[in-house]
Amino acid sequence: MLSGVRIPRMNSIMERWVQTCRHELLDRTLIWDHRHLLHAMREFEQFYNEHRPHQGIANARPLHALPPPISDPERITRLDIRRRDRLGGILHEYQHAA
Repeated sequence: MLSGVRIPRMNSIMERWVQTCRHELLDRTLIWDHRHLLHAMREFEQFYNEHRPHQGIANARPLHALPPPISDPERITRLDIRRRDRLGGILHEYQHAA
């Protein structure tokens, strides 16, 4: 992929995304064909943009606002966390149960 002449940081941003994709997905997955690769990449992109915590402001996800903090000690002891596996258990999503 060629980077724009007036966008010197674009190449470094894409290199970081490709490296993350390789380490978290492709190094752990045996890809069978082009269709399987596209499916895995779509799942990873959705996971990366919607669920995966990022090292930014309080680990906020890019497309979601920060959740309200839990300050009630009684509520903290009753947390019910559910895990959802994606791509056969390679990616994990954790959510509070309703």
